[in-house]
Amino acid sequence: MIVISRSILAGAVFVALGLIFAIASLRLDLGTAFRMGPGYFPLVLAGLLTVIGIAVIVQALGRRDGGVSNIPWRGLALILAAPIVFGLTVRGVGLVPAITAVVLISAFASRRMRAPLALALTVGLTAFCVLVFNVGLGLPIRLIGPWADALGLGL
Repeated sequence: MIVISRSILAGAVFVALGLIFAIASLRLDLGTAFRMGPGYFPLVLAGLLTVIGIAVIVQALGRRDGGVSNIPWRGLALILAAPIVFGLTVRGVGLVPAITAVVLISAFASRRMRAPLALALTVGLTAFCVLVFNVGLGLPIRLIGPWADALGLGL
């Protein structure tokens, strides 16, 4: 029976994702190192992800760890759902409710998370994101979106 180690499987996932994103970024204008186009940075990140994946695989070849066993489906589903929820809601509900939803969703990916800590993380990360993206960088993202107006909340 062939047992694929967790490290080799993780490295293979890194390599596959890196190659997928590298190929996708080639459709964008790369530019040069001094005048970067929209595809330059994604290509560099994809290359780094691929190199990290190869390093993980090479390092795992010399040792033996347990095979792939229990997959934490709850954590996997919630961590994957969080950025999707953010992307679908940030324009409609605004930055504050979208960040709040994302932090709450991803916080409960761990079975050890408790409500008081999740609420503290939510308040802290939401405040941090508002300070960084709205105040510091001045991004034109509404804090409370137009869906509140449509619901008659008047925020």
